[in-house]
Amino acid sequence: METRRTKQQQSIREVLAEAGRPMSVQEVFDAALTSVPTIGLSTVYRTIRRLAEQGEIAAVAVPGQPDRYELADVAATHHHHFHCTECDRVFDVRGCVGGLDRMLPPGFKLRGHELTLSGVCGGCAAR
Repeated sequence: METRRTKQQQSIREVLAEAGRPMSVQEVFDAALTSVPTIGLSTVYRTIRRLAEQGEIAAVAVPGQPDRYELADVAATHHHHFHCTECDRVFDVRGCVGGLDRMLPPGFKLRGHELTLSGVCGGCAAR
């Protein structure tokens, strides 16, 4: 059954599509307020949960931090993430170091990996 798409839901989808990077629930909320000033934080949480359940967005785990979210089609491409420890934003990193299977103990088989780099983004480094 197709659910009705509200202005709030559409705004949240647009925020994630236009961001070009994974976003926290708070970041989505702050950005959605510009197009839907009456949106509530609880609505953003519910909508993000629903979009994730429907497979439209995917969670991005950041060690020691709340999940961030990105569109499912972005998540479907192999990439990694960079977490800025100054502004707390997360950015996509294209490419992969490869050769990780060489680090495994004998007899182990690598089936996948997730890599999150951390440091200071260009904007914060320039300040």
